[in-house]
Amino acid sequence: MPGLWRTFWVSVMAAGALSLAILLLAPRLSAIELLPDTGFAWYYWKLPEQTLGGQISAWGFYLLHQLFFWGLIWWAQKNRHLLRDRAKLHPVNLVGLLGMGAFGLLHYLQTFIWYDGLAQDTSVFSSQASVILLLVLVLMIEAPRRGLIFGQGGTWLSAVRPILIRYHGYYFAWAVTYTFWFHPMETTWGHILGFFYTFLLMIQGALAFTRVHTNKWWTLTLEISVLVHGVVVALVAGQEFWTMFFFGFLTIFVVTQMHGLGLSRVVRWGIVVLWLAAIVFVYQGKGWGNLNEIVRIPAIDYLLVLGLGGILILGRRVILSRRQP
Repeated sequence: MPGLWRTFWVSVMAAGALSLAILLLAPRLSAIELLPDTGFAWYYWKLPEQTLGGQISAWGFYLLHQLFFWGLIWWAQKNRHLLRDRAKLHPVNLVGLLGMGAFGLLHYLQTFIWYDGLAQDTSVFSSQASVILLLVLVLMIEAPRRGLIFGQGGTWLSAVRPILIRYHGYYFAWAVTYTFWFHPMETTWGHILGFFYTFLLMIQGALAFTRVHTNKWWTLTLEISVLVHGVVVALVAGQEFWTMFFFGFLTIFVVTQMHGLGLSRVVRWGIVVLWLAAIVFVYQGKGWGNLNEIVRIPAIDYLLVLGLGGILILGRRVILSRRQP
């Protein structure tokens, strides 16, 4: 078997190459006419009228991809005794990586022939919500280790962390696969970066039960990559509230995510100072009335953590109480 980290880096480069290859679809996509954009609730990149081939291919390939991803998780958890060496690349990991690459090429072909994705039949908010909840679950899983607010306040989730660790993969696999097939492979930089980000999440899933899967720097990269994607999508769309994505996700990094890296106090304070300086620099020009932008995304995420965490803890207590004689 090839080395674990070497395979990881080859996979990341392959993901980047396939993402950039989307640009080669430009001549084909330029012939597709789309309806005018009608606002934030409208998904622009879908055919004016559904086609039978488009919907059968999008939903059919999505279901095959979903079952493949779930099947990998089920097999790995059932045979975890064969995967004890976390420094090793296991056959199931290689199957996962090759499978994800095959489905990436299949989506490329599906876009070229039929174009349409799941967006034709579902709400644009469903894709966004699936990724938001994925990031919230990561906050919950990591909370006992790094806290929620400046390194504090995460121990209350320790009781449900084993449940989240055991079953999070099934939700993550759904969110990633659904989002992957929601969009056609369009040539905007927002789409290209989005597909690259999705490929990285697939690599993370395929490398379960290895040290890559739990490497704190790699998992942090996955968490904060949404900042880059969100900002680019907003800028490409000509939206002025790119600052909401930038400072929203940057605030979560400063308040929560950087505290699980083992950084010194001096470094962390230096990051806080730079964060505050960036806020002053941007909003003294944009207007202090827009300052609430920086707390919109964190407020949603932390409220979801509290709500979902509370539900899980309550549910666990109810189940344990019923088991007692």
